[in-house]
Amino acid sequence: MNVERTNLERRTARHAALADPARLRMLDLMTLGDLSPRELQDRLGMPSNLIAHHLGVLEREGFVSRGRSEADRRRSYVRLEPAALLDLGPSSAAAARRVLFVCTANSARSQLAVELWSQRSSIPAVSAGTHPAPAIAPGAISAAERHGFSLRAQIPQSFSAVVEDTDLIVTVCDAAHEELGADALHWSIPDPVRVGTDGAFDAALEDLARRIDGLVDHISAA
Repeated sequence: MNVERTNLERRTARHAALADPARLRMLDLMTLGDLSPRELQDRLGMPSNLIAHHLGVLEREGFVSRGRSEADRRRSYVRLEPAALLDLGPSSAAAARRVLFVCTANSARSQLAVELWSQRSSIPAVSAGTHPAPAIAPGAISAAERHGFSLRAQIPQSFSAVVEDTDLIVTVCDAAHEELGADALHWSIPDPVRVGTDGAFDAALEDLARRIDGLVDHISAA
């Protein structure tokens, strides 16, 4: 817990360091190349003491670093650190032995989610339904084939028959989430079966792919 709190405080400090237009502008300029403090002063029209202050804040929080000029050793250049901006987004992590994707019928969204997850992660994934249908929805089979994989061999399964205590559960429909409760991660993805069009199934698949891309880097194998 202390580690998480320390990490949160560090991220807060880094965001605070960027809560100034001058410092944001400095980073904008340094995404294109290294600049000396004097060059920053000229471009920003700011006195040297303020430049020094802002650079000190950015350097303290790990956004920039300085190096001496190989030509004029009195001059220094400030550069943007390669990974400076990578940890500014939401940060959360979990470990899982298996991911269980759940929707109501286990006939479309959760089945598609397993196939998409398996393309992106070596952590096993399965799917289930709170009230499984007799078969996979034809629209889901067609959508999968349009995107280069198959659901034809899949059979809907019951959540109670599949779930294990160690599963990371991800509900991909509102009804399943509200039936199972708040212990699952939840993605509110509209049911394409209700609409029935190719566009609805493609939209669900694309939404799942985007969300899985966002989740996969935050989940490690338990």
